[in-house]
Amino acid sequence: MSLSAPGRAEAGRPASKAGARRVATLAFAAQGVSVAAVYTTVPAVTERVKLAPLLTTTTMVAVALMAGVGSFLGLTAIRHAGPVSTMRGSLLTAAAALTLIGWAPGEASVICAYILFGTALGALDVGINTRAAVIERAYGRSVFGSFYTAWSVGGVVAALLTAAAARLEWPVADGLDVQAGILLFVAVCIRTHTVPSSEGPSATAPQPPLGRRVWIRLLPFGLVLLVVYVVDSTVSAWSAVYLRRTLAASLTVAPMAYAAYQVGTVVGRAATDRLVQRFGAVAVVRTAALSVAVALAGMAAAPSWPFAILAAGAVGLGASVLAPLCLASAARLRPAASEVVLARLNLFNYAGVVTGGAVSGLLGSTGRFRLAYAAPAVLAVLLLAGARHFTRPPSPARTVAAAPPVSP
Repeated sequence: MSLSAPGRAEAGRPASKAGARRVATLAFAAQGVSVAAVYTTVPAVTERVKLAPLLTTTTMVAVALMAGVGSFLGLTAIRHAGPVSTMRGSLLTAAAALTLIGWAPGEASVICAYILFGTALGALDVGINTRAAVIERAYGRSVFGSFYTAWSVGGVVAALLTAAAARLEWPVADGLDVQAGILLFVAVCIRTHTVPSSEGPSATAPQPPLGRRVWIRLLPFGLVLLVVYVVDSTVSAWSAVYLRRTLAASLTVAPMAYAAYQVGTVVGRAATDRLVQRFGAVAVVRTAALSVAVALAGMAAAPSWPFAILAAGAVGLGASVLAPLCLASAARLRPAASEVVLARLNLFNYAGVVTGGAVSGLLGSTGRFRLAYAAPAVLAVLLLAGARHFTRPPSPARTVAAAPPVSP
């Protein structure tokens, strides 16, 4: 991937939306690796430092809360340095946090490392989604699904690495070091490319206020995203613990539910863009919501860990399309201030993570993990009400034709 600085673009060098897309795809994959590395090692880390179940739940909630703080720190960084530099810095911080989690000698140090990770995660989240919104406008068609496919592939890779490390009886710190190395590699590979878009603002340009009408239109997407991340955090953060404590799975098997969940999301997200173009976003969202509800009920009733792993994969298959379509539709409400819209929308994201993680953790710590998976099934049905607000991306003729290059 070649470096394409703004000055070179102005001198006649062609803008590279394909290069920008490759960079964003790498960043999404790296974020998937980081999240999976943290969630799939929770049983091993908590057993190593002897973290109590209630304190584990509190720590996971703190990660989500700090991710919300990190989201606004990332917004500030985008305005001063641009989304690409924000992605690079966030990846380096997340890599450091993974290493600290693995080598933390006690409760206080591991909790601080988790909090650092949550902050980096939030900043990375707003950075990659802002960049993805600009790239989708340049393409003039749905491409958000491909970015989240890469996110899920990264999650699968990290979950399998965790399982392999447990199988080889590596210390949890060694496995986390390998996954931190992946993040460092991606951070080094990231380059800046200009993107042709008639609507993308400069990273340092003052942003117009959103206005009350935009906030009202943003609310349905926020509620959908909240429910999506209640479901996601329930499966992602606690599936390994559920298999370990409720279904008596080994440390080698416990991460496989997360891996299956991410495999399901890879399949679903790989088909998202084609499905939206063929059937429309509304039909895709409604079908996905019903699928999630049925799969969560199956996971709650799982008689053994193999059945739970299959059900987790089915949840991922349905849930996979909802977040990227939600973010893409919301970003189109105000293209000139997409980073502001997405930073605000991330509040619902982390509210869902906090709610799902806290409730599931509390129920799990009292031995009621099955109820923790049955309750979100009801919430998934409620997503049907928000499906009508989802939109297709604008046509290429309106977004790309005769558009000058804009610095990311």
